[in-house]
Amino acid sequence: MHQYYGGIIRRQQHLIRCLGADHQSNSVNTLRLVNNSNTRMQSVMSGGGPTLEADALSILRSISPTLDSSKHKGQAGKIAVLGGCREYTGAPYFSAISALKIGADLSHVICTKDAAPVIKSYSPELIVHPLLEESYSVREEDRKSVSTLVLAEVDKWMERFDCLVIGPGLGRDPFLLDCVSDIMKHARQSNVPMVIDGDGLFLVTNRLDLVSGYPLAVLTPNVNEYKRLVQKVLNCEVNDQDGPQQLLSLASSIGGVTILRKGLSDYISDGKEVRSVSIFGSPRRCGGQGDILSGSVAVFLAWARKLVDKEGPTMSPTMLGCIAGSALMRKAASLAFEDKKRSTLTTDIIECLGRSLEDICPAR
Repeated sequence: MHQYYGGIIRRQQHLIRCLGADHQSNSVNTLRLVNNSNTRMQSVMSGGGPTLEADALSILRSISPTLDSSKHKGQAGKIAVLGGCREYTGAPYFSAISALKIGADLSHVICTKDAAPVIKSYSPELIVHPLLEESYSVREEDRKSVSTLVLAEVDKWMERFDCLVIGPGLGRDPFLLDCVSDIMKHARQSNVPMVIDGDGLFLVTNRLDLVSGYPLAVLTPNVNEYKRLVQKVLNCEVNDQDGPQQLLSLASSIGGVTILRKGLSDYISDGKEVRSVSIFGSPRRCGGQGDILSGSVAVFLAWARKLVDKEGPTMSPTMLGCIAGSALMRKAASLAFEDKKRSTLTTDIIECLGRSLEDICPAR
């Protein structure tokens, strides 16, 4: 968009020079065009209303807990990623290791038996549970008993988790998705926050009852996932001219879940308010950045929930977690891009998470 208006400005300048206008007239007309262009761009990004930009850095600083030698393992967060199958092992690793890099004490991955050895080989830091099953490995007559066993095994750990990330590398196997649906119901009964991304969004779009009316659910759709949600819930197409209001309506229609709409600017709504995060960022679009974001949001949501419980509500913990998680991810992406440029990979961004948090919120 900037390039488009920049071209208009250059053509306007050329026309003025050709007509023999003096330097002052040239400057005035150029300034007017720049101001009009900026106004139009701001109107598109903000939906024509007042600024929606969150004070992301202040929120991030307020949420991040101090490092205290008197604390014990687990107090800084225990995150679990529900995902990982034969085809996809990188996504759950990226999400889980990002949570650790930001400051969570423990990070679990609950995956299929085929995926477990691979994910274990990526890092000894993760606690990997090979509990999930896919259709090909379970006989039809055994599916009910296997599903019950999977749920029972996951339930043993549920009360230990401060947040679940559901979807990275999950795949779309019908039996696996049925098992995950049951796990989500139990997580909801246990009041465990859920950050839903990737194939988890495919599941939720077709089973809105899994999250409808649950204020501790966060959805993190990309452009295509958001389009499917809008079509399913609002029965219309995405309207970028009134984007914030449509996002507000979408979150409200699903019963007050929080939605983080990823894009050039990240827009976040819990059905009551809309905020945006536009700071930092990178033009590099390598796969896996959404997985980092899901792990980041999970950690900050867990931290924000403890803060809100202790100091009282200012903004919902899901909104706080999304704003902080988005800002940190964008900061890390910008640092990685400064160094690696076109060759930036997800692993490069992950390595910048700790430095990004330290730049914004020093440990001491």
